[in-house]
Amino acid sequence: MHKNTTFFPAKVNTAQQNELLYIDSFDYPLPDERIAKFPLPRRDASKLLVYKNEAITESTFSNIGDFLPENALLVYNNTRVIQARLVFYKETGARIEVFCLEPLTPADYAQSLGATTECTWRCMVGNLKKWKEGTLSKQIQLDGKTCTFTARFLASEGNTHSIHFTWDNADIHFADILEKAGELPIPPYLNRKTEDSDIINYQTVYSKIKGSVAAPTAGLHFTPEVFESLKTKNIETEELTLHVGAGTFQPVKTETVNDHRMHTEVISIHRSTVEHLLNKLGNIVAVGTTSVRTLESLYYIGKKLTSPPTPHLDERGAFDNCDLSKNIKVTQWEPYVDSNEVLPSVALQNILDYLDANQLTTLHAETQIMIKPGYQFKLVNGIITNFHQPKSTLLLLVSAFVDGKWTDIYDYALANDFRFLSYGDSSLLLK
Repeated sequence: MHKNTTFFPAKVNTAQQNELLYIDSFDYPLPDERIAKFPLPRRDASKLLVYKNEAITESTFSNIGDFLPENALLVYNNTRVIQARLVFYKETGARIEVFCLEPLTPADYAQSLGATTECTWRCMVGNLKKWKEGTLSKQIQLDGKTCTFTARFLASEGNTHSIHFTWDNADIHFADILEKAGELPIPPYLNRKTEDSDIINYQTVYSKIKGSVAAPTAGLHFTPEVFESLKTKNIETEELTLHVGAGTFQPVKTETVNDHRMHTEVISIHRSTVEHLLNKLGNIVAVGTTSVRTLESLYYIGKKLTSPPTPHLDERGAFDNCDLSKNIKVTQWEPYVDSNEVLPSVALQNILDYLDANQLTTLHAETQIMIKPGYQFKLVNGIITNFHQPKSTLLLLVSAFVDGKWTDIYDYALANDFRFLSYGDSSLLLK
C-alpha cells in the first residue's frame, strides 16, 4: 500500500516499557467463598459498584442507566462461547481431553466451524502422555445422522498442540459436532463441572458469533429489560467481535509484568461500527475487558494506516514494518513505542478510508495488546467489568484505567459482600 517507503526505527519509551512492574503488587486475598460458583437467578439483580471521580457508590445492575454518562455509546462483544472441550477414551480406558482454542485450517472461524469433513485446530490436551500416537475416535449421532469422529495429533508448540479432526458424514458440520459432543468450558477457577444450566447462563443474551472459549462475562448482567431502559435514556449501543481465548484464564506467572507474554485474539468490526465510534468519541463505554482491548487496538490499527506506517515492536521486541497486505495485528508492546501520536479521530478515519479503498465492509485483525499501568487510553471513557482474579492481566487493565486506585475498589467490594469473578457482580468505572 505504501511503496518505496523508508522505515526508521521508532524510539522506545523506556520509562513506560522498561519500568519493572512486579506482579505481586497486584495480588489480594480472595477467599473461595467470595467466588460466585453460579450466577444469580436474575442476571440484572447483581450488585453494581460505581467508581467516578475517585468516589465509590453501589446500586443494582438493573439501574445502570442511571449512572451512565449522557449520550453514552455502550459497546459490547457479541462473541458466542463454543462447546470447545472434547473428551475421548482410548481402548485402554485412558481419558483424553482436547480443548479447542483456535482454528488453523481453515484459519477463519466461520469456515472452520462450517467445515464438513475435516479441519485442524490449535488445542490444549489433557493426559497427552497417554496419547503418543494413533488416532482417537468416537461415534456421534446427530438428528438421525451418524458419523465416526476422529482426532489425530500433528505437532506441539509450547503447551498447545495441532490436532487434525475428521469425520465421515459431509452432512454434519464441525459446529454440529461441538454442539453435540463438546462441553462448554466454564472457567477452571469455579472448581466444578459444567452443568446444563451453564449452557444458557454462560452466554450473554446478545451472543451470536461463535468462536470464543470463554464468555465476555461483563455482559452476563444484561437483560432485554436493561436494554429497553437504556433506550428510554437515549443511550446507544454498538457491537463488535473479539473471540476470547483461553489465555484470559491464565494469571501472570512471571515475577514481572514485563516478562509476561500476552495471548493473541481475533477481532472483527463492521465499518458502520467504526463510523459510529468516530461520531461518539468522548462518550464510549466498553462492556468488558475484551471490548476495551478491541477498541484500544483500533487506535493502533489506525496508526498503521498513516503514511508512512509507524514501525512497532513485535512480541520479540523487534521492529515490524507493518506489512498490512499480510496481516493486521497489534503487538503486545506497541502502545509503549515512543512515536508520533495521531488523534483518535484520525486513526478511526484512517480505518474507514482503508476499508473503502479495499472495498471491505468488515475489518478483521488480531490483537496481542498489553494494557498495564501507565497505558494512556485513546477511545474508552468508561468500562463495565466484573471483579477479576489476583495477579491477572485483567486486573492490570483495571489498574491502568483507574490510575492505580484498584485497591480502593477491591477493598470496598470485599468489605461489602460483592461476588467475584465470572458469575459475580459488576462494576462501572468512569473517567
